Amino acid sequence: MTKPSIYDPSIYQSIRHRIDSLTVAHTRKWGKMELPQMMAHLRKSLETGINTDTKNHLIGTLFGSIIKKIVFNEKPYRQSLPTAKNMVITNDRNFEEEKAKLLSTYDLFYTNGGDYAAKIKHPLFGKMNAGEWGFSQWKHIEHHLRQFGV
Repeated sequence: MTKPSIYDPSIYQSIRHRIDSLTVAHTRKWGKMELPQMMAHLRKSLETGINTDTKNHLIGTLFGSIIKKIVFNEKPYRQSLPTAKNMVITNDRNFEEEKAKLLSTYDLFYTNGGDYAAKIKHPLFGKMNAGEWGFSQWKHIEHHLRQFGV
């Protein structure tokens, strides 16, 4: 069975539509992040597959392969999983600004394509191929859209 991927045009469009449909009326079903914080969090995650200057994290060196097994299986993420400290967003954010930034970054991640992302070493998982990048980002975004009922 082929794993879902952001690089699949129909999945890309579906997720983009769901992000675009977010409004200030959407509230979280679990977790601590408010909607603008979640959008900033997703943007930071997408940027790991865009920015070539990402740095390795000690946690990744020590536990990256174990965490990767959790990320790359077919099961949805559990609710309220811990978030890497560098991906935690705690300050207030503007809804419209974060939505626009997320959509722009999401579009860039898709447009760059899997071959581009595959050249970037993930700070936690190390070398990843296009399929791994596309699936991991899909699974992460899917988790947070469900968190806000979209």
